[in-house]
Amino acid sequence: MFTSGPASASTTTDTSCTPDATTGCIQGTIKQSTGDPAVGVELQVTGGTLDETVTTDDSGRWSIAITEAGSYTVELDVDTLPDGQSLDPSSTNPATVEAALNKNTGRIFKLAGAAGDAGAGTTQQPNPATATTGVSWERFLQQAASGLRLGLLLALASVGLSLIYGTTGLSNFAHGEQVTLGGILAYVFANLLGWNLILAAVVTVIICAATGYIQDWLIWSRLRKRGMSNMQMMIVTIGLSLALQYTFQFFIGAGTVRIDRSNPETVQLGPIVLTQQSLWAMLIAVLVIALVGFFLLRTRIGRATRAVSDNPALSAASGINVDGIIRLVWTAAAGLAGLAGIMLGLVLNGISWQTGLQLLLLMFAAVTLGGLGTAFGALAGALIIGMVVELTNLVLPGDFKYATALLILILVLLFRPQGIFGRRERIG
Repeated sequence: MFTSGPASASTTTDTSCTPDATTGCIQGTIKQSTGDPAVGVELQVTGGTLDETVTTDDSGRWSIAITEAGSYTVELDVDTLPDGQSLDPSSTNPATVEAALNKNTGRIFKLAGAAGDAGAGTTQQPNPATATTGVSWERFLQQAASGLRLGLLLALASVGLSLIYGTTGLSNFAHGEQVTLGGILAYVFANLLGWNLILAAVVTVIICAATGYIQDWLIWSRLRKRGMSNMQMMIVTIGLSLALQYTFQFFIGAGTVRIDRSNPETVQLGPIVLTQQSLWAMLIAVLVIALVGFFLLRTRIGRATRAVSDNPALSAASGINVDGIIRLVWTAAAGLAGLAGIMLGLVLNGISWQTGLQLLLLMFAAVTLGGLGTAFGALAGALIIGMVVELTNLVLPGDFKYATALLILILVLLFRPQGIFGRRERIG
């Protein structure tokens, strides 16, 4: 049970809350790993003068009213979870939310089927097949679906990073901030300005693509003309990354902001539970990646892009506008990263100033594993990294999953340094 709150904390079971000019709502819906509502789960909400405990109703929904805007801490009491359920390692508990008046602010806690002891006071006997590893068939399928989702969104962001390296030889450490920019702009348009989500997404992608064009015109093309080495330019990207991170933090703060204020609806696909936002994000990622593949393979400009990636000097000699292709790649890469930021913000139910930074190592792992400079290699590498990251949660807690993904990258590169689709370089 909770031990950190003051003794005067009150308890409420009323899950109805309507935001208005003087009231805001913090709310969410908790579902079991089977998709059934988690009834009777207690959550303590503290912040400002508020210190209350709320209990989920028969539909698994909870809601609490606030009268002051600001930061609030939401802590789930794991001892009140239904038998056989545990808090998923990917969920942060306690969690901090930024709540405002006249708005709904959501917080999602994801549950997983517990292996062995299902919690304090539980008499359920452990399953011999899963007690030692924490692995069950249902949980494996759930984590595999999450891995596929992460892999597709990672691929969406990584394809542009790989194409930039292929056409310029530059490792862009500021690419993660393009992902963050996409999520933040979508938050501004959809949440603060109240635009339709689809319109906000379209405008966001256009603006992000424009920033890629402006970057190459204003910075990278000028540095290339001055003969600056890729190492020097890479250091510039690191500086740009840091500058953008703290610019984002200055404008949106250190907390997490939500693009969509409504609580996500879940869809049950057999033993797999995914939100509608996740399904739409996966579908959009597949369609966009397919269009990128068609563009590279079937269009004249796409073939020119692959030619520049293979040999820029020979491409220039054959009449291809190399600078124009590079600028197009920067524009497309920034647009794809911005779209990935929107999708991640919806899937993760929020985005922060350092979301792109947290994904950057995974993106570099994906493009290196698949083969530096190859768009299809980035896709394959992203899917592998995404699956490894999520499936590792079956046996390892917390952020150990990221270390496992990088370990697999090292092992693969020891035996195939060029990556899956990369070509072995000739020396001498």
